Amino acid sequence: MRFDDRFLEEIKSRVRLSDVIGKTVKLKRQGREFVGLSPFTKERSPSFFVNDDKGFFHDFSSGKHGDLISFLQETERLTFVEAVERLAQEAGVPMPAPDPQAAAQEQKRQGLADWLELAAAWFESELRRPVGQAARDTLAQRGLPDTEWGRFRIGFAPGGRTALKDYLVAKGARPPELVEAGLLIAPEDGGAPYDRFRDRIIFPITDQRGRVVSFGGRAMDPAARAKYLNGPETSLFSKGRLLYGMPEARKLLHAGGDDAGLVVVEGYMDVIACQRAGVAAMAPMGTALTEDQMEVLWRLDPEPTLCFDGDGAGRRAASRVIDRALPLLKPGKSFKFALVSGGKDPDDVLREQGPAALKAQLAQTTPFADALFVRERDQEPLETPEHRAGLKQRLRAAANTIADKDLAQAYRDDLQNRYDQLFPSGPARRAPFTPSRPWRPGGRGGPALFEATFPTAEGKAAAKRLSTALDPIAAALARGVLDDPHRLDDHLEVFEKAGFGDPALLPLAREIIRLRLEADHLDSGALARHLRDCGFAGLLNDIDRAAAQAGAPFLKQDVTLASARSQWTQAFEVLNRLAALETAIESAKGSLGGRSDMAALERLKAERDSLKRSVRSGSLWTDGETSP
Repeated sequence: MRFDDRFLEEIKSRVRLSDVIGKTVKLKRQGREFVGLSPFTKERSPSFFVNDDKGFFHDFSSGKHGDLISFLQETERLTFVEAVERLAQEAGVPMPAPDPQAAAQEQKRQGLADWLELAAAWFESELRRPVGQAARDTLAQRGLPDTEWGRFRIGFAPGGRTALKDYLVAKGARPPELVEAGLLIAPEDGGAPYDRFRDRIIFPITDQRGRVVSFGGRAMDPAARAKYLNGPETSLFSKGRLLYGMPEARKLLHAGGDDAGLVVVEGYMDVIACQRAGVAAMAPMGTALTEDQMEVLWRLDPEPTLCFDGDGAGRRAASRVIDRALPLLKPGKSFKFALVSGGKDPDDVLREQGPAALKAQLAQTTPFADALFVRERDQEPLETPEHRAGLKQRLRAAANTIADKDLAQAYRDDLQNRYDQLFPSGPARRAPFTPSRPWRPGGRGGPALFEATFPTAEGKAAAKRLSTALDPIAAALARGVLDDPHRLDDHLEVFEKAGFGDPALLPLAREIIRLRLEADHLDSGALARHLRDCGFAGLLNDIDRAAAQAGAPFLKQDVTLASARSQWTQAFEVLNRLAALETAIESAKGSLGGRSDMAALERLKAERDSLKRSVRSGSLWTDGETSP
């Protein structure tokens, strides 16, 4: 369902952000805002702010920022529609009516859902009747006591060809409806429909809200053609979008807080075993994990654990997931892998060793990059140059399938480093550019070069001071913001990620951002007093000393405010451009394919070198507006 902006604003105007968040986060008023401990990370000092007037929250410990709807999505793992429905109910605002055609389709789907719910209740009752004795024995042998059947709504479909059909028709159902719901099978020769599930233990499949949309059945007969049988695709059920166990897993994630993790297993009983042990678990239904299911998982956990059986089928399933997930990986969105030891599955471990052992084994995970490298490494013996070259080619090809360019480059570097460690006799490779390690202008070689030139105690001491000294350009940028905090207004998004370009200044940058978001008007005097009160006094003195070496014109007394802001922006953009060029150059080096690629690389290098010269020579300050 789509909602127009007026409807959403009406909801937000009737419900205060602090009231909703205050139900789960202890908030304390601080000026015009509320402050509390982050609901997303563990912290001792409050860094989570709520502003009712502006209608947003901001969490400095995790970097998360949003409104009422996104808060519910983040903390309770609701979908957008579910969050809107929750808030509309709380605000007393009726949900908008869908168009007539959509309303008719929804009414039809609701009718099918009603028959599915009635079928689920009938299956549950059949399990406890005499006809379900063999099924009860099987569940007992699998270590699932009758006290847990109701929690997972487990049932039994008796062996009669039309037992369920007869029951539902007697309740008013029409056979075509039951065929459409996936409960009956309509023969191709036009014969009478009959029950899809017969002589099977039944596992209801629910959507995100816990509504029954289909069923899975485990055969009682060991010789049955299909050990597990799932319902077909219907207007309510899509195998490639839903996962078994989703509602209960969401409850466990919410109850577990930051320490809770999501696990993906292979079967119904594995999901039930994990959830009984307090582990949030889900499973795909008879198919490999799809792209849509991966997106669902990432909304609940940025790095779910995939647990496959240790046999050949499990390894093949893991390999398919690697191939399917690679193009979708993003910064902060990935998977881990876990393997239950001894060739067992989670259900076996819970039954034989207990919940603690199951949790311990699921906690022993392998990062995605490790799993990818091992898979490619183990495809063939690596005894010849041809085989080793093949491995390198496969690793490069795998990294190149990642759509996110920055992450693809990070994988190329990581996999290449692993390859070099595997074959240490190969040529040395220069360490990739790391944005968090700022380039220092002025032609200095850093502490290593300093020590090589002056290998004395005094030289080493000077090298140590140099390694901890602030970058003059970064210090000048910081001094400019301290003098005029509003210079950040047009650069907040970039500044929050990059700061001033020197890691030593990052805590200061974060505190300035917090104050700038909190206050509509922030003058330099109030900012300086606050920062000194917060323990930044020593750093502010270091900034003044380092900034004096930069020769930045925007720090001079005779420069107009407009010129100073323009020059500050120019310097800020130059340093950010330098970082972007270094990243682009490293990426280009990893994917050279011909003359055109080499020419593009040379253009990037030329631009980078030109910018570096402008910083070293001081022309950075004369190329732009420098006069008052």
